[in-house]
Amino acid sequence: MARSSAFSPALTRLAQRVAWWSGALAVLAYAIEGGEYGTTDLLSQRARQAALARQVAELTQDVDSLRRELQMVTSDPARLERMAREEWGMVRGEKELLYRMRSASSLR
Repeated sequence: MARSSAFSPALTRLAQRVAWWSGALAVLAYAIEGGEYGTTDLLSQRARQAALARQVAELTQDVDSLRRELQMVTSDPARLERMAREEWGMVRGEKELLYRMRSASSLR
């Protein structure tokens, strides 16, 4: 007596196809989103790179501005003297006196 299979051949082929397509979809999903550098990681890295590029551009402008200011201060003695007087309260020689006025809020 021959033993018959519990499943028909068509049902077995259908189960194999479903299993194969499920596996293929799982591999495709892992290739797109899985691993160390998934799609969302790459998109966030691109956004971070753009933000850093903007920050570098701003800092480059700041450096250029500071270089121009340094050039002006080192080449113009009047500007250097004005800065010394205004920012550090320096006076010229012994003939000048520096008076500092306190505001009413600083006396409290």
